[in-house]
Amino acid sequence: MPKERLSPPPAQPQLRADARRNRDKLIEVAAVAFAEQGAGASLEDIARRAGVGIGTLYRHFPTREHLVEVVYRRELELIASAAKELLAEKTPDVALEEWMYRFVGYMAAKRGMSSSLKLLFTSNSTLFAEGSKILHTAFEELLGKAVDAGTVKNDIEAADVLNALFGIYSIPDGPDWRERAHRIVRLVMDGLRL
Repeated sequence: MPKERLSPPPAQPQLRADARRNRDKLIEVAAVAFAEQGAGASLEDIARRAGVGIGTLYRHFPTREHLVEVVYRRELELIASAAKELLAEKTPDVALEEWMYRFVGYMAAKRGMSSSLKLLFTSNSTLFAEGSKILHTAFEELLGKAVDAGTVKNDIEAADVLNALFGIYSIPDGPDWRERAHRIVRLVMDGLRL
């Protein structure tokens, strides 16, 4: 099955190695900051935590929405590639469960970027359609392998399980958000296993 990928972001000039490292570090730090503090996370703080000046951040990402889009793309690609990695390392049912825990991290980042993602959705709805397809493809492969291995029920629709997992997004904010999300993953996994 061919690997689903997002359409590439707008073309960027070739970067020097140090500029590429700075850009990658900014994306990594921004993902954590958005997951922890929301889309209102301070860009100055993100730059500082990445070890660069605010001017460097703005050279790579002229607007907050541009940074959010790149972080969102990265999160989608990480969660999609995790499916293949986990299947290579774990039994199919364990790979499926671990992927769902990683999905919680993806949802945390997405929640943190929600206000900016709403703006982005109005200008780039194709990104979200492609992202949805990528998530469904990765999850269907994981679930299919677990069904083939005889470790989960064979009458489950991948879309139904993903809809249940997307419910994690609606858990009210609070210090126990991640703990509650993990309980939902355990509940879903208990329902899937034979």
